[in-house]
Amino acid sequence: MSDFVVHGLPGSPFMRSVLVALEEKRAPYRVEALAPGATRTPEYRRMHPFGRVPTIRHGDFLLYETQAILRYIDATFAGRALQPREPQAIGRMNQVIGINDWYLFPRVARVIVFERIVGPALFGKTPDEAAIAAALPEAQLCLGELDRLLGAQSYLAGDEFSLADVLLGPQVYYLAATPEGASILAGTALRAWLERVGERASMQATLPPEPLRKAA
Repeated sequence: MSDFVVHGLPGSPFMRSVLVALEEKRAPYRVEALAPGATRTPEYRRMHPFGRVPTIRHGDFLLYETQAILRYIDATFAGRALQPREPQAIGRMNQVIGINDWYLFPRVARVIVFERIVGPALFGKTPDEAAIAAALPEAQLCLGELDRLLGAQSYLAGDEFSLADVLLGPQVYYLAATPEGASILAGTALRAWLERVGERASMQATLPPEPLRKAA
């Protein structure tokens, strides 16, 4: 197959997860950055009918949904596997991914990170304190549960870096940069995990655009 192309919005944590996986695999790729609002155009909807990011094209193969893309990358490119083989580690990895996709992102990050970082940095928006306060109990639940599941392990599915860390790293990176997230994470194993994951070359190579880094 020809070039691996990632279509997405720079700064999206889901797009960053895909880039992290490609960096971990040392796979060649290029990014087709979308402008704000481009996901609503007919052209993009032909690639992703639900108008989300990212979407990848690998030769003539088109794929959307971050979980599917991450698993495809792991199966396609050589290098250290990003998915464990031991059944309990597989179960834990998938459980953590589910927590992100069903609870942490839609109920927490989508609110707190947007109100504290994305909205002010990109749209000049004043944070909606009521919306942030309403999301705070779910933030405490989600981050507390991830901290419990991590325990004394090095990574979220065990002692090896996996797709659970690939997906959660970019999400918790933003949350930790908000006052609410920083307060919840203070002194936790999850905070130490984020620092450990953030030092990886793949995370350093895929930092968000400067306006979002400054806001964070």
